[in-house]
Parts: sequence; C-alpha cells; structure tokens
Amino acid sequence: MLKKSTAAFMVIAALLCGSLLTLAVTGSLFSGQAAGESVASAPASGGLAQSEAKKLGTTLSLIEGNYYKSVDRSKLIDGAVNGMMEALGDPYSNYMAKETAEKFEESIEGSFTGIGAEVASDNGKVVVVSPIKGSPAEKAGVQAKDIIVSVNGTSLTGMDLNDAVAKIRGPKGSTAVLVIQRSGSTQPLTFNIRRDNVTLETVNSSMEKNGVGVIEITQFSLNTADRFKEELGKLEKKGLKGLVIDVRNDPGGVLPVVIDIAEQFVPRGKTIVQVENKNKERELTTSKGRGKDYPVVVLMNKGSASASEILAGALQQSAGAKLIGDNSFGKGTVQTSFDKQLGDGSLLKITIAKWLTPNGSWIHGKGIKPDIAVAQPDYFSVTPIDKSAPLQYNSNSSNVKSAQTMLDGLGYKPGRKDGYFDTGTKDAVKKFQSAAKLKATGIIDAKTAEALEAALIKAIRNPVNDNQRNRGIEEIRKEIGAKASNS
Repeated sequence: MLKKSTAAFMVIAALLCGSLLTLAVTGSLFSGQAAGESVASAPASGGLAQSEAKKLGTTLSLIEGNYYKSVDRSKLIDGAVNGMMEALGDPYSNYMAKETAEKFEESIEGSFTGIGAEVASDNGKVVVVSPIKGSPAEKAGVQAKDIIVSVNGTSLTGMDLNDAVAKIRGPKGSTAVLVIQRSGSTQPLTFNIRRDNVTLETVNSSMEKNGVGVIEITQFSLNTADRFKEELGKLEKKGLKGLVIDVRNDPGGVLPVVIDIAEQFVPRGKTIVQVENKNKERELTTSKGRGKDYPVVVLMNKGSASASEILAGALQQSAGAKLIGDNSFGKGTVQTSFDKQLGDGSLLKITIAKWLTPNGSWIHGKGIKPDIAVAQPDYFSVTPIDKSAPLQYNSNSSNVKSAQTMLDGLGYKPGRKDGYFDTGTKDAVKKFQSAAKLKATGIIDAKTAEALEAALIKAIRNPVNDNQRNRGIEEIRKEIGAKASNS
C-alpha cells in the first residue's frame, strides 16, 4: 500500500506512464472523452480568497526582490502548483508541466519512449507499480514494488518526482543505470537499462489446444477495447470454447475502455463497477451486454492495478469468472485530467472518486485475492547478479544464491540455493558454461552471469514454464469438460 505519498507521476521519457485509471468528466462520471482531454469545469466557488492571493503574491515578490540569485518566475509558479498537489498526500493526484503533459497524452494513445514502467511516489521514494510486458524494464528484471534509489549515480530519495523524471529521461539508445531496493534483498540491485521506443501493442491473443483461447491485455489505452474485440472475434471464429484473460503486470488505463471490455462478459443489468464521490454518492455502471456462454478465467498478479482490478472484480462478481494467480496491486481511485483550464499546456490530474467492485468492496491498498492462488517458480523473481566481482568456490552471498536459483531453474541442479558456493554449485556452473560455449572454469565472471541471465529470461518467456498461465488453461479445460458432461 502506498502511504503518505507526496506525489505521483506518469514517467514517460524514462518510465512508462500508464494512466492507472483516468477519465474525463462531463457532468456524469462516465464520459467517452479520452484521459487528458479534460472538459470538467472548475467549481464556481473555487479560486483564491483575497487574503490567500495576497499571501502568494507577496511571497513571489519577496523572492524576486530579495533572493540572492535571479529566479525563473515560471518555475516558481509551477512549484507553487506542484506544492498544492503534494499537500494532498495522494500518489495519484499530480501536476504536469507542459512537456510532461504532452508525454502523458502520448502514453494514453499507446506509444512512448523510455524503459517501460509505471511508477508512483511513496513518502519521498519512487516506487514501481508495474513494468510493462516486453518493455526494457521488464526485460531487465524490474518488478512491481521495487524502489528506485538512484539513476546514473544521482539519488532520487526525497527528490520531487518531476525532478526524478528529468534525471531518468534520456535519448533512445542511452543507458539508465538504476539502483533498486527490493523487499527480501539485503543488498541494493543495479540494473543497466537501455532506453528505447516502446510501441505498446496492448492486446495479444493465441489459441491453445481444445478450443482454449488466451488474450493478454498489457494496458487499457484508447484503442484497447477495439483491439480486444478484434482478437476475441478471431478466436471465436476458430471455435473458442473457453477464454483466459491475462492482465498480469497491467497497470491500468482509461475507465470507459475497461467498461467496454467487461460489458462483453457481464450479462445485461448486472453491475460492472461503482464509483463513489466525496459526498458518498454512488453511480453504478451496469452492463448492456449479453454475456458469453463459455467459461472465462482472469490471470492477475501484484502488478495488476486499477482498471485491471475493475475487470477482474466485475468478471468475478458479475460473470462468474475465476481469478487465478497472485493478489492484485490495490489501486481503488479514479482520476480526471484538467488541462484546458490552466491555459498553458500544463495539466492537473486529480483523484475525483473511489471505485468499488460490484458487491461494494473498496480494494484500495488491499488488492483482490485470487480464487486460486498460484505462485510462479522462484527463478521468475530472482534478483540479478552483481557483476562487479566474480563468484567462486567457498564464497557465500546473496549473489551466489541468485546464481544458484538461476542454475536450478535452467536445469543445472546445483543441489542448494542458500548462497554457499560449494562443489555442487561449481559443477553446475561448469555444465552451464560448457552448454553456453564459455570456458568451463566453474567461476561466475561477468560473461557467465550475463549468459545466465539471458538464458533465464528466455526460460521465463517460455509459456511452458508459466505456472499461472498453465493453471488458467487447465481450469478452462476442466470447465469445458464439465459443461460437455452436463449437456
């Protein structure tokens, strides 16, 4: 749970900024407008009282007249607005200057440049909400809940998140060296991530044996609902008998999009989501769809946030779908973006409401528990090896433990995974080195460590090793069989 947050930010040029859960407002909470195209009106009673305006104006004058260096007036104004947003203590309400606001809108449209991870700020720390599948961040091994301590040698601790973004940004092809603190790891982890263009294909599908279809949603961008319908239609034409929807590591997106997708599975009249405003008034969105006559399961994990959780909750509670995997992230608020009112291209993203599942549960900070909890193999979450010094016989460290976990996952069986480099570990290293066409020294040098990690990434991407995906397919096959027996 993100507590006492001072800011939240959509990091694009260096980190992916999924919208988490954003919509524009036109009287009703559910507008078809895109996030970032805010058309909400400022309240008539808003604005500064004369004494408040005088206080701010006087502060600005005193700074300009007395500060020992020249100041950039626009930066002071931006700082004042950003300070108000920080004072809310909400990780999802924030201010974006013009350049960042433009990048935010690009992310909603589904493309950006960077390393590909959704972040928020927790008590002055930059926290990863979720890496995006296929992104440089995911390929490097960045995980949800990781804390980014520094970038290219500059500490981010206590830094304004806008400034942290500026440190992370860089041209395509350049390297962001991230030092990360991870729960369960005694030592900081270092990731060298090459920045790149990330074209976000938000929907992918495949047909498995016995009519089981799998659709993966990586983010709920503006075109995601159309792409989902397109891929679902293809599967149904191929004889779809049951569906696995995969929203693991999906940080969320635009609210009307997830409603559009959920409506295809939730029968007419049943609730998809409830939204509650500051006055405790609730607006229910009910389905206008007809549902499906085939079984559905949803895969989720700790990187499934916001719109992903809305879909999971709606399908579980209103369409009878099973949830499989890990507990979800736990982001239960709704934001809208205000840009036209500021008049200079900058943008305010403000939390306007909280959302609840069809049965009225608020999952914020808690997440949604799966119906069937399935853990991935331990090597799916192993920490990278520090390559600054070789690992060899009779050493004992967390790096050795990581190497042993990797070797075991790749089938080289060191015989232990406790961090002590014994003869069994040395033999396993030699076997791996021989298979990788490296000199079989039994010492894990930088080249061996890099080869281990590359082989591990390949293994993780192989669907055969994905316990959660395999369990989802298995459950659908069971339900298809049960349905055939009853008919």
